[in-house]
Amino acid sequence: MVLIRLKKLLHANRTACSKFLGARLARVFLLILLSSAPLTASSHKHKRDYGLGFSTEVAAPESVLLQVVQEVTKNGVIEGSKEYNKDKEIEKADSADSSPLFAKWNQPGKVFYKVREKVLAPVNFEDSNDEGTLAVRYVVQSKDSSRSILKIDAVFVEDFRHTVHLSDGSVESAEFKAIQDRVDAIDEEKKQAAEAEKHREEELARQMLERKQSEEQAQALATAQASGQTVEEHLANLRHQVERVIKAPGAQLRSAPFHTASTLKSLNPGAEVVILIVTPYWYGVETEDGQHGWILREQLESLP
Repeated sequence: MVLIRLKKLLHANRTACSKFLGARLARVFLLILLSSAPLTASSHKHKRDYGLGFSTEVAAPESVLLQVVQEVTKNGVIEGSKEYNKDKEIEKADSADSSPLFAKWNQPGKVFYKVREKVLAPVNFEDSNDEGTLAVRYVVQSKDSSRSILKIDAVFVEDFRHTVHLSDGSVESAEFKAIQDRVDAIDEEKKQAAEAEKHREEELARQMLERKQSEEQAQALATAQASGQTVEEHLANLRHQVERVIKAPGAQLRSAPFHTASTLKSLNPGAEVVILIVTPYWYGVETEDGQHGWILREQLESLP
């Protein structure tokens, strides 16, 4: 571990090192250090812990997961690894259409890549101790209309010896977390948008009922004045014509004319309501206590 740190210090201070050893000699000295470095803690992991990759089912349709994976491949960082202790992740990564570090993908699914070149001994790759290229491959496959399969693999290959270093799964797990967090955020945004639309429709329905009641009252006043009836008498006549009774076993007074609208109150069988608005499936009504709402037409019947 000390030699790895020394190697990284030499890499970060190549100009100063060259003054003492010369650029070529410094490179030879660095390679000697790397070839003689003792096993790191990650080297003690069992061989089967490396190169397993990552595969999971995601509760999102393929279109959403494709969008999210594209965003993650363009975020400029590779999670789950680093070059120096002060780092949180590997930066300056680029999105790519392909990578020679992986064999050509010939199975179903859409493939994406994220690559960082000239990365120095990234952690969480088996025996990594030189400069090279780190690549992450993402494969998105559709499972059904609401679920997808996500596969992630990461590999590091040295530039000098072209040695392949397999991942211990840290990069794949961290990259998946970034993807899942974004999928969850999109899902929450959709829920909030649906809730906002529901409230908007309920408010429009309420305004419709209030406007209809005002129109009927104005019409009743004009008719009463022309016929010599009082407004109260004319309203009573109108109400009798449009009164209905709640059928057994009762009904829910909704805030808007759709099944998922919130329930304003439960109405018992026999309760009387006055119809204000007629639609193909719903009645906009006023209850005996003056509350406005919507009831399915099939839940009402005429007065006996």
